Amino acid sequence: MSRQSTRERLEPVLDPAEERLTSRAVLGATIGNILEFYDFGTYSFFAIQIGQAFFPATDSFASLMLSLATFGAGFVTRPIGAIVLGSYSDRAGRRPAMTASFTMMSAAVLLLAITPSYETIGLAAPSLVVFARLLQGFALGGEVGPTTAYLMEAAPAEARGLAVSFQPASQQIAATAGALVGEILSLTMTSEALNAYGWRIALLLGAATLPFGLWLRSVLPETLHRPEAPVLVTEPGGQSRADRRIMCLGFVILASCTITTYVTGYMTTYAMNTLHVSAPVAFGTTLISNAVGIAAALLGGLLADRAGRRLIMIWPQVTALLMTYPVFLWIAESRSAFALLGGLGALTLIGTIPYSAFYVSMAEGLPRNIRGGAFATIYAFAIVVFGGTAQPIVTWLIHLTGSALVPAWYMLFASAAGLFAMLMMPETAPRNFRPTKNDPS
Repeated sequence: MSRQSTRERLEPVLDPAEERLTSRAVLGATIGNILEFYDFGTYSFFAIQIGQAFFPATDSFASLMLSLATFGAGFVTRPIGAIVLGSYSDRAGRRPAMTASFTMMSAAVLLLAITPSYETIGLAAPSLVVFARLLQGFALGGEVGPTTAYLMEAAPAEARGLAVSFQPASQQIAATAGALVGEILSLTMTSEALNAYGWRIALLLGAATLPFGLWLRSVLPETLHRPEAPVLVTEPGGQSRADRRIMCLGFVILASCTITTYVTGYMTTYAMNTLHVSAPVAFGTTLISNAVGIAAALLGGLLADRAGRRLIMIWPQVTALLMTYPVFLWIAESRSAFALLGGLGALTLIGTIPYSAFYVSMAEGLPRNIRGGAFATIYAFAIVVFGGTAQPIVTWLIHLTGSALVPAWYMLFASAAGLFAMLMMPETAPRNFRPTKNDPS
């Protein structure tokens, strides 16, 4: 390729003497991320119970829709949080941005947990719940970009994929923890107790982590201004054009990932409300699916370090695309625990792998001075448009059509769009990097 059609820029790689910091940094960032996503996502596991407490209506469908709409309200402020806290992380550092995000998330989940019901304080109850969800959205919007940038910058070049894969893996861990709490509560409490106050226990468990999370993030080493050994990256196109291309493709892939994640997260409500299975089976479905997703996310990062980013994005995505409809057809027709656990587990295993490779590819493709803010903003807008609407849309379409296969069609559309964008992503794996000892900087 001619010199005119390439660009060169420096990307951070830690000095070997500082690689010992990687494990501590990855662990600290990941645990904080788990706690935040647990606080944000637990709402969806108890959407029915929260709807009954704060959004009483003439029928259960209307109550559920109001509850899910409030869940979606948490996505409205995510772009604002992404822009504010993401940009802050690019200026002041990753650690202060992540600490601020965690503090706001903890305050919001505490408010959700202690707000009295509609029967007790009337319209003030749903108003406080909506405010808490907006604050949660702002906090989480500023979490993903800085944390992803931090994980990449804290890792040696040959292990970036695995390090960054702890971002999607931590989200799966959080979802698994939420499902596990729901499973335990549903097995140990009566339906009346679960509806009355069981869901508050789940939220209070998240609020109780505030002191630990604040301490954990206060001792993390900063990566933004750390001296780094330069690595020369050669990529096609001019800087602005290449960066815009990465961001546009990243938005499509993140939209695909978001729809898949939130439709999968909807399976607890879907299993109870549409398939009419018992609460323990419904919570168990999400628990198994998310547990499999943890291993798949880490496997995707590890494979991306070995085989490159594009290969590990594309082929698992093709496989997941082909599996989606048969799996949901099996679930809808059999409505058995085995189909729910086995089918959804297998689909999650394959479908999670490509997104770990994408996370590191996009982080590597963005310049460090905009990495936290750009990643956070693109992620947040994808979440707002497609994440906040996924569960209400699926619920409404199931109600409208009466078809239990609606989630399959929605996921098929998302997966196909994601695959198209993955095919156009450049390869950013460190095996393509050329070290230089004479860089002018």
